[in-house]
Amino acid sequence: MPFDYYRIFYYVAKYKSFSKAAKFLHNNQPNITRCMNIMESELGCTLFIRSHRGIKLTPEGEQLYAHVAIAIQQISSGNDELNRTKNLKSGTVTIGVSETALHLFLLPKLEKFHKLYPHIKLKISNHSTPQAIKALRKGFVDFSIVTTPLYCEHPLQSQRLCSFRDILIGGPSYKDIGFSPKRLRDLQDFPFISLNEGTATRNFYEKYFYQNQLVFSPDMETATTNQILSLVQHDLGIGFCPEALAKDYLDRGEIIEIPVKEHANPRDICLLTDSTRPIGIAGKKLLEILMDSEG
Repeated sequence: MPFDYYRIFYYVAKYKSFSKAAKFLHNNQPNITRCMNIMESELGCTLFIRSHRGIKLTPEGEQLYAHVAIAIQQISSGNDELNRTKNLKSGTVTIGVSETALHLFLLPKLEKFHKLYPHIKLKISNHSTPQAIKALRKGFVDFSIVTTPLYCEHPLQSQRLCSFRDILIGGPSYKDIGFSPKRLRDLQDFPFISLNEGTATRNFYEKYFYQNQLVFSPDMETATTNQILSLVQHDLGIGFCPEALAKDYLDRGEIIEIPVKEHANPRDICLLTDSTRPIGIAGKKLLEILMDSEG
């Protein structure tokens, strides 16, 4: 049975009139009547009681209408929701992001996106880089924004968004060692504060120390960079932190920079996507903003 027959049946039953249904459907009454006669013939039962006063449904017609009405209303709701999505009046974007990528890159982009499309819901998960890669692989997020070092293989794709630089920082009591560049080897007796194992940042500094024939063995481990800043601020040790995140603390004199002779390479903030999973309209709009170097 063609779907159009059920659609015509729905509006004939709703308006209790062939002519009104024809007008609503931009059709003509003879064609509407013909379709309903064919439908009754194929179903093998009478759906309408016809009289000069109009039509009404038979018990079989009422039974069919109860089901068809739900289907038509669901389809109508689906069309309405799709139109809202196309017009960016509805939708959800899920993002996996590391703490550093959130503060150094994503926040101003989200601010711009939200101003343009305030009806789009954003679901943001705070992950380490390995966790964000895993969430993307499992389809928990539409895309991830993370920091290097990272390792991803097909079907995941990585695209560089921007770079940043880490610096070594200490609290006020370390100001005496902040006047001139120090070798890493000369700093090993000081208590180091670092992110937990398994994070991209921890992996980066373990490799950095190894390349300089040293072992990175922090005395304190934290879950976030903000915690490193707080611990350093209270003179509990020294630690590496993105320069941009430390700037306000440095300007206020709450922490000091400890220059290091063995310069660490800049790190990147990258966008990760899964080439096998399509991204919705709202997600594509956000990606446009993320990739806009002037935005």
